[in-house]
Amino acid sequence: MGTGRPFVVAAPSGAGKTSLVKALVDTSPNIKVATSHTTRPKRANEVDKLNYFFVDEPHFLRMIENSEFLEWARVFGFLYGTSKKEADRILTGGDHLILEIDWQGTAQIRLEVPHATTIFILPPSLGSLRDRLQQRAQDDQHTVDQRMSAAIDEISHYMDFDYLIVNDDFDQALSEMGAVVSGQGDHLRQAAQRRKLAPLISALQG
Repeated sequence: MGTGRPFVVAAPSGAGKTSLVKALVDTSPNIKVATSHTTRPKRANEVDKLNYFFVDEPHFLRMIENSEFLEWARVFGFLYGTSKKEADRILTGGDHLILEIDWQGTAQIRLEVPHATTIFILPPSLGSLRDRLQQRAQDDQHTVDQRMSAAIDEISHYMDFDYLIVNDDFDQALSEMGAVVSGQGDHLRQAAQRRKLAPLISALQG
């Protein structure tokens, strides 16, 4: 990899990681998001090579066989992945790379890029997480229940991450993400946060 630094952000669905990553990228010119490859059909408002690299499944599977991905996963029947080439393009340009993936993808990144900095976003409570999921008009109650179950499982892997941030106040969480990226987030390291947030973490694990 090049001169930039790789960061990984993970969180249970509904914890706000997508909004936080977008806000961080929008306010930090030296932080870039890698364009992912996917086998999902392109939507009307999407642009190939901008929103995603849209490829068919045989192409994607060849890339897996050739070890071209930093991480990849099958989600709702479609394949998604971050190519090493795309990540290297950003890092060798001197920019920091930020990846928004789940804990399994993070484990893959650890194998490929051991020096990657990993951040886990926690919700302030299970109740607030359910409220956020229920506010998504596209999700019915069954889907919300499935996502809640998956969220509790995702939270159980928080110890796999370097830093923990609670997204209770959005601006505060964004500021804390910026502190981690700038090397000023020692107080957010997992060991310190695990002690400080012990009651919350216990409650979040059901």
